[in-house]
Amino acid sequence: MSHLPGNTEKSSIILLLMTMTLLAVFPLDVVLPSFPALSEHFRTPTANISLSVSVFAIALAFSLLLIGPLSDMFGRKKLLLGGIALATAGAAGCLFTNDYAWFLSFRVVQAVGCGAFALSQALLQDLFAGRELERLRIWMATAGGIFISCSPLMGTWLQLHLGWRGSFYVFITLAVIVWLRAWFLLEETRSSSPLTRQFFGSYWLLCTDIRFIGYWLISALAFACHFSFIAISPIVFIEQLNLSPYDFAWILSLYGLAYVAGGFVATMLHRRLEGAMQITVGLGVIALSGLVMLWLARVSGLSVGTVLIPMLICTAGTTICRPIANSRAMGLYPQHAGTATSAGSLLIFMCGGLISAVINVASENTTTALGLCFLVLSAAGLVLNTLIERQDSALKSS
Repeated sequence: MSHLPGNTEKSSIILLLMTMTLLAVFPLDVVLPSFPALSEHFRTPTANISLSVSVFAIALAFSLLLIGPLSDMFGRKKLLLGGIALATAGAAGCLFTNDYAWFLSFRVVQAVGCGAFALSQALLQDLFAGRELERLRIWMATAGGIFISCSPLMGTWLQLHLGWRGSFYVFITLAVIVWLRAWFLLEETRSSSPLTRQFFGSYWLLCTDIRFIGYWLISALAFACHFSFIAISPIVFIEQLNLSPYDFAWILSLYGLAYVAGGFVATMLHRRLEGAMQITVGLGVIALSGLVMLWLARVSGLSVGTVLIPMLICTAGTTICRPIANSRAMGLYPQHAGTATSAGSLLIFMCGGLISAVINVASENTTTALGLCFLVLSAAGLVLNTLIERQDSALKSS
């Protein structure tokens, strides 16, 4: 393992990890405003362009399954540099092809490479410790939410000034910068445990621990509330409320401010509350948002405020509970940080995708479906948190 960074290194490493967090979400959301332009360029229906997002997500999930154990075996730095190079090559291929089939293939290459950006969580575990580690997880969760919320606005601006290729130009530029910074800043890290030599043996160790799975599921359920809103927000604001794409992008930017507020509250609570109680508070805030959404929908019907106000509350709750849940899960097996990152990312990805698909089916009654979703998911998270606490008490008493 590498040494903990000194004060002179910390700011540079934190900036590097934040940029990795941006690049992990950038290729998916920023391209959404360019769908009509991509459809026209490749002379293919918009539905096929939407397919490219699904294909990207599937390839990313496959990459996440492998990247963690491989980084434990061969080192974080090697896998990160290789993944960035692969993602950059895929993005460059997308720029220069005029055939949709080739575009789809290069998007798969880009997605497989983007799996390496998930190593930001493992690197955080390697390079920091204690309260500082948990505080940085709050910062990264907050930054990730802001990036996701602001991506459509950024995509709208890039489409206006640079066309559909603009997002790929920006991605390649940032990826090259991250590659160079990682080359000079990071030392090689890998697990010293022989179990990682069995590749998936560490997956079995992690996934049979109810505490590890429970903490990641709490994080995944909280994330699913956020992701469900992002996934159906174009239906609500553009189709049902008839807002322009530009107005829609600005609303999501306002939504990103809730991550800042939630991150601030999470930092304050982190200094005063034990982790399990902080998780309980965050899940309680999510439940409150569900009640507020159901009440507003009943009183006012569908409007921007009916959806946005409870979503801002929900986002604050998500930002309060997710970082501490992630930190608790990652802290259980620091010697398998890479595999732990992959397992957690897969749970988050699957829960977000499946739950948002269920919400999308109920798109005609969106506010009711979202409100009930928040109540059910927060209740499930509270049950998991209680089970984990009982498991911890049993282990301590044995």
